[in-house]
Amino acid sequence: MHKLLVLYPKPADPDHFRDYYVTKHLPLVMEMPGLLAWRYSFDVAATKGEAPYFVVFEGDFADAAALAAARASAQGQRVAADVANYATGSVVVIDYPVQDGTD
Repeated sequence: MHKLLVLYPKPADPDHFRDYYVTKHLPLVMEMPGLLAWRYSFDVAATKGEAPYFVVFEGDFADAAALAAARASAQGQRVAADVANYATGSVVVIDYPVQDGTD
C-alpha cells in the first residue's frame, strides 16, 4: 500500500474552502485512476496549541507506481490544477509506502 497525504494550512476564506472542497474538489479526486480508498477531516487537532493544518486528506494506492500513474493521468492533472480554486497559501503533499505494524 502507498499513501498520499495532503495537508492544508488554514485558508483565507474557510467557508469557501470547505464548500468548494466537498462539493467540487473531492468529486474530482474520486475519479483518479487507481485510488483504492480516501478519507479527509476538517477536525484536525494538535496535542498542544493550535493545529498547523485546517484539513488533512489521505488517499490509498496499491503502490508508488499506481500513485505516479494517477498523478500523471489527465484526471490527476485536473485534480492538481483545481487546488488553486480553493486553497490559499502553501499545500503540503507527501507520499510514502505504508508498513504494517506487528506486535
